[in-house]
Amino acid sequence: MLILAAILAIFVYGMIAAMLGTILPDLSARFKLTPKQNGTIASMQALGLIIASVGVGPLIDHEGKKAGLILGLALVTIALFLLPKSTGYASIIFYLFLLGLGGGIIVTGANALAGDVDESHRAITLNFLNLFFGLGGLLTPFLSANLLKRNSFRLCFTVAACAAITLVIHIATPMPLPSGGGFALANIGSVLGRPALFLFALMLFLYVACEVGVWNWLAQHLIAQGVPESKALNILSLGFALGLLIGRLVVSQVLRSVSPENVTLAAATLMAVTTFWMLRATRFAGIAVFLAGIAMAPMFPTVLAMVGDRFHTYTATAQGFAISSGWLGLAISSRVIGSIAGGDPKRLKSALLVIPAASLLIVAVNLALR
Repeated sequence: MLILAAILAIFVYGMIAAMLGTILPDLSARFKLTPKQNGTIASMQALGLIIASVGVGPLIDHEGKKAGLILGLALVTIALFLLPKSTGYASIIFYLFLLGLGGGIIVTGANALAGDVDESHRAITLNFLNLFFGLGGLLTPFLSANLLKRNSFRLCFTVAACAAITLVIHIATPMPLPSGGGFALANIGSVLGRPALFLFALMLFLYVACEVGVWNWLAQHLIAQGVPESKALNILSLGFALGLLIGRLVVSQVLRSVSPENVTLAAATLMAVTTFWMLRATRFAGIAVFLAGIAMAPMFPTVLAMVGDRFHTYTATAQGFAISSGWLGLAISSRVIGSIAGGDPKRLKSALLVIPAASLLIVAVNLALR
C-alpha cells in the first residue's frame, strides 16, 4: 500500500508537471498572453514549488509522510478546480502558485516515502517510482490533444479528479510515523553543513531548468516553427514523456551494475547532445525529443537517491532542500527563456539553447562531486 500510495502521488505530479506546457497555448489565446507573461506564470509556479519543498522536509521529518502528502494533494485539487474560473492574468498566476505549492509537497513526500521502502536499492526504487511520473507526463498532453480538444479547462477538471481520488486513497492508507524523534531545528546544521548537499542541489537546479524548460516551452517552440498544435502536443507526449518513461524503466536495471555517479554523468552528456539536436531538428523533431527524454530520465530520481544515501537522518529535509534548488532552476530558466524570446515565439529556438548549455554544466558539477 505504501508503494501504491507513492506511485499514485508521483503519477499525479507527472500530470501536473506537463500541465503548464500543455495549457499555455490555449491560455495564451484566451487571455492574449505574451511569452514574457508566460515566463512569469511559470516562475510563480516555481516559487510555489520552492517554498513548499523547503518547508515540507522538516514537516515530513517531524509529522510523517502522510501529513505532507495529504496537504499537497489537497492544494493541488483545489488549485485545479479553481483554475478554470480564472478571470485574467493575475488569477492565473495565483492558481499556478497554489498548484506549485501542492506539487512541491507531493514530489518531496512521494520520493521520501518510496526511498524508505528499500534503502539498500534506493536509486532503483526511485527510478521505478518515477516511471509513473513519466506516465503522468505522457497522459496530460495526450488527453488534451486527442480527447479534450485542447481545452485547458476540461483538462484541469480531469487532473483535479485524479488528484481528489488519490487524496482519498492517501487518507485511507496507514503510513509509518517519523523515526528518530522527529525534526529538531537545532540539528539543521548537520544537514546544511555538508558541502555535498550543495553540489547535489546545484545538479538538480540545472537539471530541472532543462526538464521543465522542455515541458513548458517545447510545444510553443514547435508551433512557432510551423508544427500544428495537436502534433506539437503529441510530440511532447509520445516523444518526451514516453522517453522519460522508457528511460527510467531501462536505467532501473542499469543501476544494478553501474554506480549512480556514472549513470548521471552519462545522462548529462547525452542531454547536451540530444537537446541541441532537438532544437535544430524539424523533420525528425519527434525522434530528437524522444531521445532527449531518455537522456533526462535517470537524473532527478538518481540524484535524489544519492542524497538519501549520503543523509541517513533528516533525509526528507536534505532531499527537500535539493528539490527546492531544482524548482529555483525552473523559476530562473523560465524567466530567462521568456525574456530572451520576448514577444516573438519564433525566438524560442534561440532562447531554449539554455537547455544544452545547462546540461554541460551538470557534467562539470558531477565531476566536482567526485
